[in-house]
Amino acid sequence: MKRILIIDDDMDMCNLLSRFLGKKGFETEAGHSGNKGIAKFKESKFDVVLCDFRLGDKEGREVLKEIKQIDPYAIVIIITGYSDIKTAVDVIKAGAFDYITKPLIPEEVLNVIGRALQQQASGDVSATDSPRPAAAQTAKRKSYTEDEFLVGQAPSTKELYRQIELVAPTNYSIILYGESGTGKEVIARTVHQLSARKDKPFIAMDCGTLSKELAGSELFGHMKGAFTGALADKEGHFELANGGTLFLDEVANLSVEIQAALLRVIQERKFKRVGGVKEMDVDVRIIVASNENLQDSYRKGRFREDLFHRFNEFSIVLPALRYRKEDILPFADFFLAKANKELNKEVEGFDAEVMQIFMNYSWPGNLREFRNVIRRAALLTSGGLINTRVLPPEIVDSNAFGPSASDAYSPTVQHHPVAHKETDLKNAAAQAEYDTIMNVLKQVNYNKSRAAEILKIDRKTLYNKIKSYQP
Repeated sequence: MKRILIIDDDMDMCNLLSRFLGKKGFETEAGHSGNKGIAKFKESKFDVVLCDFRLGDKEGREVLKEIKQIDPYAIVIIITGYSDIKTAVDVIKAGAFDYITKPLIPEEVLNVIGRALQQQASGDVSATDSPRPAAAQTAKRKSYTEDEFLVGQAPSTKELYRQIELVAPTNYSIILYGESGTGKEVIARTVHQLSARKDKPFIAMDCGTLSKELAGSELFGHMKGAFTGALADKEGHFELANGGTLFLDEVANLSVEIQAALLRVIQERKFKRVGGVKEMDVDVRIIVASNENLQDSYRKGRFREDLFHRFNEFSIVLPALRYRKEDILPFADFFLAKANKELNKEVEGFDAEVMQIFMNYSWPGNLREFRNVIRRAALLTSGGLINTRVLPPEIVDSNAFGPSASDAYSPTVQHHPVAHKETDLKNAAAQAEYDTIMNVLKQVNYNKSRAAEILKIDRKTLYNKIKSYQP
């Protein structure tokens, strides 16, 4: 029998929920304050915790935090009479499974509890689990159409999509943070598809390489003759996205002048084409992406603070692939299915050594790099299983020197300096060379081909130098 802990300072509510859930086959206990609820959670095991947001001695988010400290995998559902989106956002970001608003609807309570228990029963693949055999991989692989995308199973991925489902139905502007290649445009498209604007346009714009003049024209359009080369009237991205969603990638690269113009459009919901005099009404939802913290950028004077606050109605951090180990093998299958379709091939899967390499590699280019590696490997494989011979050498050799994929980001990794007992000019030069090589290797996540290129030496020379430093 599944056990549920109810934490609410309203005794009538506790009794009501206890009776209702008892009739549905659940065993319940109640704590009539935050501290009493936490004490009961410490004493016994519960499958789900229902916790009111407003308690006499604590807020629900405080109780949630303490329960998560006791058991990081605890499933906590927050009950709130404050059905505004901010409360929901706060508790979800703090680690709650979901939230329910008062007045409580019995079927909604059961539905949320059911989803929570279903997730608990499905379990997560441990990062330490051994890769499944290639034959099993092939048997379980499904076909994917070109338009489909894969939702991973890592806890951080599930949390990411829970936040997406929460904010998508609103009109909130969103900032997406994440390293290059983590799939920010895919997430922006997902938000659009889950919103009421899904039947309207989704328009993406890369702000990373545009000059001030081009950015103005691309965003707002221009009139014929507005500048040299403006041979005809042109619609801008705001016009194209009207009624839908506009996604601005690498928004921090926009010039200060364009940032000011963008702020006016967001505030007034009107704009003019470059060289035009007519104001046009516009209704777009804006999602922006950046691989740098925009709050840091405005503090350093590189980004307008008022524009940041306009965008920052909701922010989502996309985890890097190295922190989503459970997603690596499913994405390998997914990308291989797409590569097979693209190349009209029937590559069956990956041998065990390749799967282990995929799990150990740090993937500095994230999903974009992973997809390209598998497309290349599929192209070079005639049939059967992908083996190490068709993988890029920097991936195969990534563990030959330096930390493993997981150790590369661990503060406990120790690198030993060159062992020289004497202090002289020759040894000082050797130490300086060692330090330079190590610093470059760290910068490129131990990609030796890239390190050799930066150091202006060939890979063989780099390997020989590395070997000479090892005791």
